[in-house]
Amino acid sequence: MLVARLHGPRNVRVREEPRPATPSPGESMVRVTSVGLCGSDLHWYEDGSIGTSGLERPLVLGHEIVGVIEDGPRTGELVVVDPADPCATCRLCRSGRPELCPTVRFAGHAPDDGGLRELMLWPSHLLLAVPDTVTRRGAAALEALAVALHAIELAGLSGDAARTRVAVVGTGPIGLLVVAGLRALGVEDVVATDRLPHRVERARELGARAGWLADALPPDAEADVAIECAGTDEAVDAAIALAAPGGRVVLAGIPGDDATTFRASMARRKGLTLAMCRRSAPRHLRAAVDLAARGAVDLDAVVSDVVPLRDAPGAFASLAERRGHKIVIATGSAA
Repeated sequence: MLVARLHGPRNVRVREEPRPATPSPGESMVRVTSVGLCGSDLHWYEDGSIGTSGLERPLVLGHEIVGVIEDGPRTGELVVVDPADPCATCRLCRSGRPELCPTVRFAGHAPDDGGLRELMLWPSHLLLAVPDTVTRRGAAALEALAVALHAIELAGLSGDAARTRVAVVGTGPIGLLVVAGLRALGVEDVVATDRLPHRVERARELGARAGWLADALPPDAEADVAIECAGTDEAVDAAIALAAPGGRVVLAGIPGDDATTFRASMARRKGLTLAMCRRSAPRHLRAAVDLAARGAVDLDAVVSDVVPLRDAPGAFASLAERRGHKIVIATGSAA
């Protein structure tokens, strides 16, 4: 089977490898059809690491995975893979916070291989059916939508969410899906900012009432909640500047050097609450599938490029240059 592995910073190699062994009890063989590339994949690609985790061996990246089950009673079913396999027994798992499980196995995060291969084994209970109303192209953004919904949940929107102003800082794929998710959940006053014009324009198309370039924020712009999705200190500063006194800032971006600094005096003076978003929980992926199935979020509008698996190195190069929006790597006929 064809596999793309990261061997070091900016070193993705595509090779033929043996197919996986026979599934163990509780596992299914999944023929991968598409994989969305994420900001965390970009960190792995550029640095050969993310946070405190580094390469222990060449790693198969990709956790935004869609595929078809190849064995058992669900043979032929199109599914989205929940990439997180928590222990289910620790205090955090038992308290309903599996996304914080300290021993979670996560596809595409060292040492566990992800989805940039033609076949993979994964626990059957972590494979969610994709409705017929969702395209295979769009389905590759379902896991990213789940992360966006987690960030929105952390925003703590009240029952009066329709009249809450939310600023989205950074409109890469996650930021765009935050915009789309907010609108789908009834938030009418969404504004967005990014340093790239094509991203600001797409945020407007997905429902942002206003969009501004990062260096052209109106001096009187203010929001009840700011959701930061870029992972840079400049974006965090912008989110803090946009947040109204007593407001809330959600940090969903991943910093490149595992450090975030911000203007503490402004955050303190405003009495802001900061929340950190880590991945998503199973409920968020289920909610993402439901929203997409109902047509409440247009996932295809977030996907700008579909690239064959053999061209994975070029896809990562494009990702590093911030071209387009969501890049999807497809295998076989899905390409």
